[in-house]
Amino acid sequence: MAGHSKWANIQHRKGRQDAARSKLFSKLSKEITVAAKMGDPDPEKNPRLRLAVKEAKAASCPKDVIERAIKKSVQGEGDEYEEIRYEGYGPGGVAVIVEAMTDNRNRTASNVRSYFAKNGGNLGETGSVGFMFERKGEIVYTPDAGDADTVMMAAIEAGAEDVESSDEGHVIYCADTDLNEVATALEGELGESESTKLIWKPMTTTEMDLEGMQKLMKLIDTLEDDDDVQRVTANFEAADEVMEAL
Repeated sequence: MAGHSKWANIQHRKGRQDAARSKLFSKLSKEITVAAKMGDPDPEKNPRLRLAVKEAKAASCPKDVIERAIKKSVQGEGDEYEEIRYEGYGPGGVAVIVEAMTDNRNRTASNVRSYFAKNGGNLGETGSVGFMFERKGEIVYTPDAGDADTVMMAAIEAGAEDVESSDEGHVIYCADTDLNEVATALEGELGESESTKLIWKPMTTTEMDLEGMQKLMKLIDTLEDDDDVQRVTANFEAADEVMEAL
């Protein structure tokens, strides 16, 4: 399984403390507000907002938090946020993409650069590692959505590009521009997905040992703890025994 999926599984196993859940809900709310501000406040008429709301629901974000985030866009909030992507190398030469949404570009850039420097990494220029990733849509279903063949056929019919099935579930990939269309088609065949979002999918991976993974996790944890950082993606690969030891 690819590194970003393993990282999600680690986070799921570790669980989230209340403070971390609150921070996660805050970041999801920010995405909802900005998405609603950029288009129609009705999720059915705004694909980006629909996906943002869907992702918030998948994270068990309360309905009132989602509704409040949409109302903020109508009230004029969200104008000040700027979407920025940072790229660099983490411990062991792992490529890292940091997606941020900020109202102060200088503050965020300074913080992100500091996080990399203090955790064995190096912040690079935009494009320095982006060529190692592809922008894709990712739709995740639990194992009970169906067997591998059933999900594969549904994905093909929906216009998806690839499917990875395992005991943990099904991960369906599609072109980034097709995510809303493919996700909607799959809902009709397989029901509600566990997660639907745009990702940076690694085209190559860097193998990590236990010590390297521990250092990388510290960097990613530090980045994700910043209020301006929305998502962090790294192109690592680690053996199952290394993942289990974390």
